[in-house]
Amino acid sequence: MEAYVQVLMFAIPGFLILIGIEYVASILMKKPVYRGYDTITSLSSGLTNVIKDVMGLTIVIISYGWLVEHLAIFDIESKVWMFVVAFIGKDFAGYWSHRLEHVINLFWNRHIIHHSSEEFNLACALRQPVSNVIALFTIFYLPVAIIGVPTIVVATVAPLHLFAQFWYHTRLIDKLGPLEYILVTPSHHRVHHAINDQYIDKNYSQIFIFWDRLFGTFQEELKEVPAVFGVKRPVNTWNPIVINFKHLWLLIKDAWHTKSWLDKIRIWFMPTGWRPEGLDATHPEYSITDVYDFKKYDTPQSYPLLIWVTFQVLFHMLLALYLFKSIASYDFSYILLYTCFLFSSIFAYGSLMDRSVLAIIFEFLKLGIASFLLWNLNSWFGLETFVPGATNLMILYLIISLTVTIYFLYFEKNSPLRSDERRIIV
Repeated sequence: MEAYVQVLMFAIPGFLILIGIEYVASILMKKPVYRGYDTITSLSSGLTNVIKDVMGLTIVIISYGWLVEHLAIFDIESKVWMFVVAFIGKDFAGYWSHRLEHVINLFWNRHIIHHSSEEFNLACALRQPVSNVIALFTIFYLPVAIIGVPTIVVATVAPLHLFAQFWYHTRLIDKLGPLEYILVTPSHHRVHHAINDQYIDKNYSQIFIFWDRLFGTFQEELKEVPAVFGVKRPVNTWNPIVINFKHLWLLIKDAWHTKSWLDKIRIWFMPTGWRPEGLDATHPEYSITDVYDFKKYDTPQSYPLLIWVTFQVLFHMLLALYLFKSIASYDFSYILLYTCFLFSSIFAYGSLMDRSVLAIIFEFLKLGIASFLLWNLNSWFGLETFVPGATNLMILYLIISLTVTIYFLYFEKNSPLRSDERRIIV
């Protein structure tokens, strides 16, 4: 985990720089691909994901180490070729776990955040889940484990494999010739993120596109079918934490409302989008039927609010990086409260972009958590060592954050739109 944290110290600034380059390029090419609140949601989602990963907030049912220990045929030392095998094995496992996340109702909740943006850009790549709190798909590493690839090799390859999936989340790069037959390209992945009937549930591969060609799920991008992005049941929120559990809440409600005990059980394992008979009539859920005639989610925007939430996400990235640095120095209970503070704050400004009163509730929650930590530690985790006056600055931030939230919700001239006005034409 320490190595992963070290990688994050370079990866996070690198991702921000590349997103900035794409933004500038999109302006120069006169092909806008970014919207302010949508981008903040993407960055915040990535932040919640790395916090969860660093904190180890995942339950592992079967670990890769267990598979190697009990099933490996060969006992071999780490060699260069094994990293290649591990990378291909990771990609094979990624294809199948990704495919299951798309086609089974319960597993879709783990993945909906990644598809929830109605834009398609590099920032969308950072929309990664916090809802996958149980590691279920280690079993797909079985071929690599049988060969005997050491755990350290797989652990080294995993973040490289993840970060290699960043670059192809863009609309600014066209088809790439012969590479289209080997690697996942932006063209392939635009198809994967699209909700057009021709494209939906295609191109699951993560690095090598030949998995889709081999297993019958490949679809080429067609010039006559421009990709439309998002999910068929729009999430209609900028709050990344809410998005993570939106589909799960729908399944819970459907399981509660259906009178059939069989449906209460099987709804979790049916194909994604399946609902018990009759619920579409008694408890309708909006779903996009014409992808070329729907309206993107939007809320009242102002430059002051956009500047404020941009500051919030960047400030909390710095606080998260400092959390990673401080993990070994403090009792786990304090570190866990630090994590709760970060999540509460992200929930608060995510709700603020939605113009939801939940922003106030979570501002008070994070204020309470922060006050408890400052009182018991007499500082913000020793930040005074690096930033003189950091404790007073933290107190000032908490006061300003609550005040600004109240202002934007109740006093800013832009009044919230009605729910039927919250969308803009694609």
